[in-house]
Amino acid sequence: MNSLRVGCVKYLNARLLIYGWPGHVEFDHPGALCRRLARGDVDLALVSSFEFLRNPIYRIVDGVSISSDGPVYSVIVAHRGEISNIEEIELDPAAETSVNLLRCLLAELNLTPCLVRSSTLSPPGRLLIGDQAIQFRQKHGEKFHYWDLGEQWKRIVDLPFVYALWLVRPEVGDAKSIADQLRAIRGRNVANIDNVIAQEKEFDPAFCRRYYRQNLRFSFGKGEERGLQTFADLCAKLGLIPKRELKLELV
Repeated sequence: MNSLRVGCVKYLNARLLIYGWPGHVEFDHPGALCRRLARGDVDLALVSSFEFLRNPIYRIVDGVSISSDGPVYSVIVAHRGEISNIEEIELDPAAETSVNLLRCLLAELNLTPCLVRSSTLSPPGRLLIGDQAIQFRQKHGEKFHYWDLGEQWKRIVDLPFVYALWLVRPEVGDAKSIADQLRAIRGRNVANIDNVIAQEKEFDPAFCRRYYRQNLRFSFGKGEERGLQTFADLCAKLGLIPKRELKLELV
Protein backbone atom coordinates (compact mmCIF):
# COMPACT_ATOMS: atom_id res chain seq x y z
CA MET A 1 0.00 0.00 0.00
CA ASN A 2 2.96 2.33 0.42
CA SER A 3 3.29 2.47 -3.39
CA LEU A 4 -0.26 3.76 -3.80
CA ARG A 5 -0.62 7.36 -4.90
CA VAL A 6 -3.13 8.72 -2.39
CA GLY A 7 -4.75 12.15 -2.53
CA CYS A 8 -6.78 13.95 0.11
CA VAL A 9 -8.53 17.29 0.37
CA LYS A 10 -6.43 19.61 2.52
CA TYR A 11 -9.09 20.68 5.01
CA LEU A 12 -9.78 20.13 8.69
CA ASN A 13 -12.88 18.11 7.83
CA ALA A 14 -10.70 15.38 6.27
CA ARG A 15 -8.27 14.85 9.16
CA LEU A 16 -10.24 12.05 10.81
CA LEU A 17 -10.25 10.07 7.57
CA ILE A 18 -6.54 10.26 6.75
CA TYR A 19 -4.63 10.53 10.05
CA GLY A 20 -2.64 7.34 10.48
CA TRP A 21 -2.38 6.35 6.80
CA PRO A 22 1.03 4.63 6.62
CA GLY A 23 2.17 5.97 3.25
CA HIS A 24 2.67 9.29 1.50
CA VAL A 25 -0.39 11.46 0.96
CA GLU A 26 -0.72 14.29 -1.54
CA PHE A 27 -2.93 17.08 -0.18
CA ASP A 28 -4.68 19.51 -2.51
CA HIS A 29 -7.78 21.64 -2.92
CA PRO A 30 -10.94 19.89 -4.19
CA GLY A 31 -10.90 21.22 -7.75
CA ALA A 32 -7.24 20.41 -8.35
CA LEU A 33 -7.56 17.00 -6.71
CA CYS A 34 -10.56 16.10 -8.89
CA ARG A 35 -8.52 16.86 -11.99
CA ARG A 36 -5.57 14.83 -10.75
CA LEU A 37 -7.77 11.83 -9.97
CA ALA A 38 -9.51 12.03 -13.35
CA ARG A 39 -6.14 12.12 -15.15
CA GLY A 40 -4.87 9.15 -13.16
CA ASP A 41 -2.16 11.15 -11.39
CA VAL A 42 -3.37 9.59 -8.12
CA ASP A 43 -4.82 6.12 -7.60
CA LEU A 44 -7.43 7.02 -5.02
CA ALA A 45 -8.50 10.19 -3.31
CA LEU A 46 -10.81 11.60 -0.69
CA VAL A 47 -12.37 14.06 -3.05
CA SER A 48 -15.54 15.94 -4.03
CA SER A 49 -18.62 13.77 -4.44
CA PHE A 50 -19.45 15.67 -7.63
CA GLU A 51 -16.41 14.07 -9.27
CA PHE A 52 -18.22 10.73 -9.04
CA LEU A 53 -21.48 12.19 -10.38
CA ARG A 54 -19.87 13.56 -13.53
CA ASN A 55 -17.46 10.66 -14.04
CA PRO A 56 -18.96 7.52 -12.41
CA ILE A 57 -16.07 5.20 -13.27
CA TYR A 58 -14.76 5.00 -9.71
CA ARG A 59 -15.30 2.51 -6.94
CA ILE A 60 -16.46 4.05 -3.66
CA VAL A 61 -15.12 3.05 -0.26
CA ASP A 62 -18.26 1.86 1.51
CA GLY A 63 -19.23 3.31 4.86
CA VAL A 64 -16.98 6.39 4.71
CA SER A 65 -17.69 9.96 3.65
CA ILE A 66 -17.57 13.57 4.71
CA SER A 67 -21.24 14.45 5.14
CA SER A 68 -23.61 16.55 7.17
CA ASP A 69 -27.19 16.09 8.33
CA GLY A 70 -27.89 19.72 9.14
CA PRO A 71 -25.61 22.75 9.53
CA VAL A 72 -22.09 21.96 8.31
CA TYR A 73 -20.54 25.29 9.40
CA SER A 74 -17.76 25.23 6.78
CA VAL A 75 -19.75 25.46 3.50
CA ILE A 76 -21.40 28.87 3.53
CA VAL A 77 -22.38 31.96 1.66
CA ALA A 78 -21.16 34.92 3.69
CA HIS A 79 -23.42 37.89 3.01
CA ARG A 80 -24.98 41.06 4.31
CA GLY A 81 -28.70 41.74 4.11
CA GLU A 82 -31.26 39.17 3.00
CA ILE A 83 -30.05 36.21 0.94
CA SER A 84 -33.05 36.70 -1.37
CA ASN A 85 -31.81 40.18 -2.26
CA ILE A 86 -28.28 39.19 -3.24
CA GLU A 87 -27.56 39.84 -6.93
CA GLU A 88 -24.08 38.35 -7.13
CA ILE A 89 -22.19 35.56 -5.33
CA GLU A 90 -18.47 35.11 -5.77
CA LEU A 91 -17.49 31.44 -5.90
CA ASP A 92 -14.60 29.78 -4.12
CA PRO A 93 -12.21 28.75 -6.95
CA ALA A 94 -11.29 25.57 -5.05
CA ALA A 95 -14.89 24.37 -4.76
CA GLU A 96 -16.45 21.57 -6.83
CA THR A 97 -19.33 19.91 -5.01
CA SER A 98 -20.26 23.07 -3.08
CA VAL A 99 -20.61 25.22 -6.20
CA ASN A 100 -23.11 22.77 -7.67
CA LEU A 101 -24.88 22.34 -4.33
CA LEU A 102 -25.28 26.12 -4.26
CA ARG A 103 -26.74 26.08 -7.78
CA CYS A 104 -29.23 23.38 -6.77
CA LEU A 105 -30.33 25.17 -3.61
CA LEU A 106 -30.78 28.50 -5.36
CA ALA A 107 -32.85 26.84 -8.10
CA GLU A 108 -35.06 25.07 -5.56
CA LEU A 109 -35.71 28.41 -3.85
CA ASN A 110 -36.20 30.29 -7.15
CA LEU A 111 -33.28 32.60 -6.38
CA THR A 112 -31.27 33.86 -9.34
CA PRO A 113 -28.11 35.71 -8.26
CA CYS A 114 -25.26 35.88 -10.74
CA LEU A 115 -22.51 33.40 -9.81
CA VAL A 116 -19.04 34.71 -10.66
CA ARG A 117 -15.61 33.14 -10.35
CA SER A 118 -13.99 36.39 -9.31
CA SER A 119 -15.12 39.91 -8.60
CA THR A 120 -13.15 43.14 -8.78
CA LEU A 121 -15.50 44.70 -6.27
CA SER A 122 -16.50 43.53 -2.82
CA PRO A 123 -19.24 41.01 -3.70
CA PRO A 124 -22.53 41.05 -1.76
CA GLY A 125 -22.16 37.29 -1.25
CA ARG A 126 -19.19 34.93 -1.15
CA LEU A 127 -19.20 31.13 -1.25
CA LEU A 128 -16.55 29.86 1.16
CA ILE A 129 -15.63 26.27 1.90
CA GLY A 130 -13.38 24.29 4.20
CA ASP A 131 -10.72 25.97 6.28
CA GLN A 132 -11.22 29.29 4.50
CA ALA A 133 -14.86 29.34 5.61
CA ILE A 134 -13.93 28.53 9.20
CA GLN A 135 -11.22 31.21 9.28
CA PHE A 136 -13.55 33.79 7.73
CA ARG A 137 -16.22 33.12 10.35
CA GLN A 138 -13.73 33.27 13.19
CA LYS A 139 -12.26 36.54 11.89
CA HIS A 140 -15.46 38.38 10.97
CA GLY A 141 -17.97 36.89 13.41
CA GLU A 142 -21.32 38.69 13.38
CA LYS A 143 -20.28 41.27 10.79
CA PHE A 144 -21.80 38.91 8.19
CA HIS A 145 -24.73 36.54 7.89
CA TYR A 146 -23.84 32.95 7.02
CA TRP A 147 -26.11 30.92 4.74
CA ASP A 148 -25.12 27.38 5.66
CA LEU A 149 -25.54 25.08 2.64
CA GLY A 150 -25.76 21.94 4.77
CA GLU A 151 -28.56 23.46 6.82
CA GLN A 152 -30.44 24.58 3.69
CA TRP A 153 -30.10 21.14 2.07
CA LYS A 154 -31.50 19.46 5.17
CA ARG A 155 -34.38 21.93 5.31
CA ILE A 156 -35.32 21.46 1.64
CA VAL A 157 -34.47 17.78 1.02
CA ASP A 158 -34.47 16.30 4.55
CA LEU A 159 -31.57 13.96 3.76
CA PRO A 160 -27.85 14.00 4.59
CA PHE A 161 -25.55 15.73 2.12
CA VAL A 162 -22.35 14.04 0.96
CA TYR A 163 -19.46 16.43 0.30
CA ALA A 164 -16.60 13.99 -0.22
CA LEU A 165 -16.00 10.29 -0.79
CA TRP A 166 -13.01 8.00 -1.08
CA LEU A 167 -12.91 7.26 -4.83
CA VAL A 168 -10.71 4.48 -6.22
CA ARG A 169 -9.72 4.42 -9.89
CA PRO A 170 -10.93 1.33 -11.80
CA GLU A 171 -7.45 0.02 -12.64
CA VAL A 172 -6.32 -0.16 -8.99
CA GLY A 173 -6.06 -3.72 -7.74
CA ASP A 174 -7.00 -5.08 -4.30
CA ALA A 175 -9.46 -2.26 -3.70
CA LYS A 176 -11.21 -4.19 -0.92
CA SER A 177 -8.13 -4.38 1.31
CA ILE A 178 -7.44 -0.68 0.69
CA ALA A 179 -11.02 0.12 1.63
CA ASP A 180 -10.78 -2.04 4.75
CA GLN A 181 -7.75 -0.07 5.88
CA LEU A 182 -9.48 3.27 5.25
CA ARG A 183 -12.52 2.11 7.21
CA ALA A 184 -10.26 1.01 10.07
CA ILE A 185 -8.56 4.43 10.10
CA ARG A 186 -11.95 6.17 10.17
CA GLY A 187 -13.20 3.96 13.00
CA ARG A 188 -10.06 4.39 15.08
CA ASN A 189 -9.93 8.16 14.65
CA VAL A 190 -13.63 8.72 15.30
CA ALA A 191 -13.27 6.67 18.50
CA ASN A 192 -10.19 8.66 19.52
CA ILE A 193 -10.95 12.15 18.26
CA ASP A 194 -8.75 13.85 20.85
CA ASN A 195 -5.68 12.02 19.53
CA VAL A 196 -6.23 13.60 16.12
CA ILE A 197 -7.08 17.01 17.54
CA ALA A 198 -3.83 16.96 19.54
CA GLN A 199 -1.95 17.13 16.21
CA GLU A 200 -3.94 20.15 15.02
CA LYS A 201 -1.95 23.39 14.81
CA GLU A 202 -4.39 25.79 13.12
CA PHE A 203 -7.65 25.47 15.04
CA ASP A 204 -8.66 25.55 18.69
CA PRO A 205 -9.25 22.08 20.22
CA ALA A 206 -12.66 23.03 21.62
CA PHE A 207 -13.78 24.21 18.19
CA CYS A 208 -12.47 21.02 16.55
CA ARG A 209 -14.46 18.84 18.96
CA ARG A 210 -17.68 20.74 18.25
CA TYR A 211 -17.07 20.70 14.51
CA TYR A 212 -16.30 16.98 14.33
CA ARG A 213 -19.10 15.92 16.67
CA GLN A 214 -21.90 18.35 15.85
CA ASN A 215 -21.43 19.41 12.22
CA LEU A 216 -19.85 16.48 10.42
CA ARG A 217 -20.69 12.85 9.76
CA PHE A 218 -18.14 10.33 8.55
CA SER A 219 -20.43 7.47 7.51
CA PHE A 220 -21.80 6.49 4.12
CA GLY A 221 -24.97 4.47 4.54
CA LYS A 222 -28.43 4.31 2.99
CA GLY A 223 -29.34 7.86 4.03
CA GLU A 224 -26.18 9.27 2.48
CA GLU A 225 -26.78 7.20 -0.67
CA ARG A 226 -30.27 8.67 -1.01
CA GLY A 227 -28.89 12.15 -0.43
CA LEU A 228 -26.26 11.60 -3.14
CA GLN A 229 -28.89 10.32 -5.60
CA THR A 230 -31.10 13.34 -4.87
CA PHE A 231 -28.13 15.65 -5.47
CA ALA A 232 -27.50 13.85 -8.78
CA ASP A 233 -31.16 14.28 -9.77
CA LEU A 234 -31.10 18.01 -9.02
CA CYS A 235 -27.80 18.46 -10.87
CA ALA A 236 -29.28 16.63 -13.88
CA LYS A 237 -32.37 18.87 -13.76
CA LEU A 238 -30.04 21.85 -14.12
CA GLY A 239 -28.08 20.22 -16.95
CA LEU A 240 -24.89 19.91 -14.90
CA ILE A 241 -24.66 16.13 -15.50
CA PRO A 242 -26.62 13.62 -17.61
CA LYS A 243 -29.76 12.23 -15.98
CA ARG A 244 -29.10 8.68 -14.76
CA GLU A 245 -29.62 6.43 -11.80
CA LEU A 246 -26.45 6.12 -9.78
CA LYS A 247 -24.78 2.72 -9.88
CA LEU A 248 -22.53 2.63 -6.86
CA GLU A 249 -19.73 0.08 -6.95
CA LEU A 250 -18.94 -0.12 -3.23
CA VAL A 251 -15.81 -1.83 -1.96
